[in-house]
Amino acid sequence: MSSAPPPLARAERFAARTAVIAPPPDGTFSYGRLLDASAGVAARLLGGRADLAEARVAFLVPPGFDWVAVQWGIWRAGGVAVPLAVSHPPPELDHVLRDSGAETVVASPGLEERVRPLAEPARCRAVTTEELLAPAARAAPPSGLPGVAESRRAMIVYTSGTTGRPKGVVTTHANLRAQIESLVEAWGWTADDRTLLVLPLHHVHGIVNVVACALWAGAACEMLPQFDAEATWERLGSGRLTVFMAVPTVYRRLITAWEAMPPARRRALGDACRQLRLMVSGSAALPVPTLERWREITGHTLLERYGMTEMGMALSNPLAGERRPGFVGAPLPGVEVRLVDGEGRPVAPGTTGEVEVRGPTVFREYWGRPDATRDAFRDGWFRTGDTAVVESGAYRLLGRTSVDIIKSGGYKVSALEIEDALRAHPAVAECAVVGTLDPEWGERVCIAVELAPGAELALPALQAWARERLAPYKVPRALACVPALPRNAMGKVVKPEVAKLFGAGGER
Repeated sequence: MSSAPPPLARAERFAARTAVIAPPPDGTFSYGRLLDASAGVAARLLGGRADLAEARVAFLVPPGFDWVAVQWGIWRAGGVAVPLAVSHPPPELDHVLRDSGAETVVASPGLEERVRPLAEPARCRAVTTEELLAPAARAAPPSGLPGVAESRRAMIVYTSGTTGRPKGVVTTHANLRAQIESLVEAWGWTADDRTLLVLPLHHVHGIVNVVACALWAGAACEMLPQFDAEATWERLGSGRLTVFMAVPTVYRRLITAWEAMPPARRRALGDACRQLRLMVSGSAALPVPTLERWREITGHTLLERYGMTEMGMALSNPLAGERRPGFVGAPLPGVEVRLVDGEGRPVAPGTTGEVEVRGPTVFREYWGRPDATRDAFRDGWFRTGDTAVVESGAYRLLGRTSVDIIKSGGYKVSALEIEDALRAHPAVAECAVVGTLDPEWGERVCIAVELAPGAELALPALQAWARERLAPYKVPRALACVPALPRNAMGKVVKPEVAKLFGAGGER
């Protein structure tokens, strides 16, 4: 069936309601304003064509009204939205533009200079949000826009994996509908909700769990340009929010900021948080001390859930009912989950196994990587690479099946990708990257280095060099320079031995 993409079709019923509260000086925007603006974006992107026909459109836009208007405009024109991370350096942006084959890259004022030098080599045109959202563009009639079948590709989000460079995860409009509807049902979203976005918008947590669910329900979504503990506490203390979602690192930083406040303000903020109906934590394991301290401060037992870019959310603790620390709950509506052994056979109850997921929420493909797509599935089930056990009906995650995946600050990071990048440093002859437990980040990225002859290397210098090439959460936080990396008889680096170089917390 061809029609407007599902979020746009729903938005029409909420036209007069507030959709986005953007950072100053932008202000407050209704669903009707979003529909008008996205129609103009679509018309400008089409440029007289009938349909973008799944052409990829990348966009480097900070959180706010423009971000949603551009995403919706891409969809209304029949294109595939490719969100870029405002925190990423040029090499990371260049990879996404080239790998996705983006036809166009959209950038906000102040960010266009970061993508224009990349656009021509990547064979895509660069335009600004000012051009797409100009008054003349907003006047374009929606009737001239194409119908978009739900089976068509909607979005490509890049995620790290065991193969090194980030892969593009392709979701269709039908996949996104299924992901959103599952969460709206499970977490009780309504048009009366008001949420706060503090998460980046190149990651499924912010894109789907917060923004898409809020706008699907007709709720209001406040957006901060980036996480700031003081600004977040101010909004949590406003008494207007009903839903808040974040990663464990954010909750840890909020706790630290709260503990530094005067007693009267601490009491006022704690009381205000008790007025929210739901607080969620995800994208990384939530340490039990963080859960318990947050409950002491706010009265909320954080709802933990489990998901991935490739499948949206799969498991969740209940909205109403017991939330067990260390557990990520049961399958969400419309999602099938099983545990299997190394041969793909379902394991006996109470036995450890790899998590596999099946259902309409699961992604379509890795962009341009048919072999990786094939290897990601077994008999129609997506192989997550995570190990878990079911106890009393709830799943407890035990870790990754691959030592080359690190979960840091809510992001999935490929150790192999970091190694490939840092081997180019002139002082590095060979290196190995591991993750070690960290109370704030979940896991800390650590690197052991065999130095080139006569070379010296200090952590600050390595970090400065790495920040020009890697996303901030991929930059090593600990360094060990060693005469030789630990290897087995076949010459392969033994990652558990590397991790021992950094101790329990990754300190060196």
